[in-house]
Amino acid sequence: MFNKVIVANRGAVAARVLRALREQGIRSVAVYSEADARLPYLAQADETFCIGAAEARQSYLNQDAILRAMRACGADGLHPGYGFLAENAEFARKVNASGARFIGPSPEWIDAMGHKTRARELMARHGLRMAPSSGLLDGDEAAALKAAHEIGYPVLVKPAAGGGGIGMLAARDPDELRSAIERAASLSLRSFGSAEVYLERLMHKPRHIEFQVLADRHGNVRHLFERDCSIQRRHQKVIEESPAPLLPRGLVNTAADEIVEVLRKLSYDVIGTVETLHGDGAGFQFLETNTRLQVEHAVTEEITGIDLVKAQIRLASGERLNTVLPEEIAVDGHAIEARIYAEDPVRFLPSPGILKTLRFPSGTGIRIETGFEEGATVTPYYDPLIAKIIVHAAHRQAAIDRLIEAIDGTVIEGVKHNLPFVRRVLQNEAFRRGDVHTGLATEILATASQKA
Repeated sequence: MFNKVIVANRGAVAARVLRALREQGIRSVAVYSEADARLPYLAQADETFCIGAAEARQSYLNQDAILRAMRACGADGLHPGYGFLAENAEFARKVNASGARFIGPSPEWIDAMGHKTRARELMARHGLRMAPSSGLLDGDEAAALKAAHEIGYPVLVKPAAGGGGIGMLAARDPDELRSAIERAASLSLRSFGSAEVYLERLMHKPRHIEFQVLADRHGNVRHLFERDCSIQRRHQKVIEESPAPLLPRGLVNTAADEIVEVLRKLSYDVIGTVETLHGDGAGFQFLETNTRLQVEHAVTEEITGIDLVKAQIRLASGERLNTVLPEEIAVDGHAIEARIYAEDPVRFLPSPGILKTLRFPSGTGIRIETGFEEGATVTPYYDPLIAKIIVHAAHRQAAIDRLIEAIDGTVIEGVKHNLPFVRRVLQNEAFRRGDVHTGLATEILATASQKA
């Protein structure tokens, strides 16, 4: 097991990892930028290091600064959280080469799964179903138009090195395709340092279903069921839940078992989430594998009783899966998470500022994950996530009602926020009956605009 772990992240995820380290008796080190120097979660760490100015490239994306801090404090482990350097294979290799250990999958897996087209080719060779797609587009317009024609419009232009929905653009005809490829390549280059894009068929009202997996470094892999992440705006998840509503358990478990078998054959390790789309009568179709802890990991924790962060740390230290997980894991009730952002609730643009009032409810079945407190500042430099509100109840309708109550008990003043949007989704009839898909949030917003 690790003696001291440095947490190379910020906000809610840093607070979450620090808590897990403290509960395991592992000394912790928190890094922070100048903009985050006064955030409350830093007090949870045994040591803190300032790693640079506010801009992410000078701090949380500054590999050299983080590695210097790691060496200075004598940490033998580094937890990357999610975002920033969590899926950077080069950084993971540098951590491991220093004599410490990167708390995540092996760099080879981060590299293999980080490039979307190569990951799709790998998983397809091992039998996972894929939505029709192209290879990498090399700038040949005629070839791109031919590929789109063969796939069938509408298509989605996607960055090969991307994630988080950034740079994903729909095209319904050749004219839209030309523009979408140019824009997606530009966005991808700015965000991921690569302009490589490819095409994928745009499914009609699909559901976004992802499968949580844990694995050791001895060839063992298990799944911890699924999460439904269909409620999105601009390809960004907002509400996640588990189990997925209105999907037969047998169908879901079969898909999860197939994924586990593929990852076992490949000797995948530590932690990962396999994302799929479900719909169009084609079952579960592979999208990508995220080689990290997910933002929405808490809903899985709530229905299984498994602390995923602690499990990730133990597996990265070399423990076997059968010592980390119980022999039997069952689904207990229903959990839903809402991401609360400092943003305009209509245009979804960031709304930085001082949190003049920040109050959250407490009580049975309510869990709050945040890196802020009243009086703290949401800066314009990073993702504007204020908190995650997670609820757990005996069944889905009770969980929805509990989350509405929690939303109503949350008070945020000083910045704009998306609480009204989240509440609108939770009250929507289609959502309440479980008829969810990736376009539902857009439909709800459109209906609200028409009524306004």
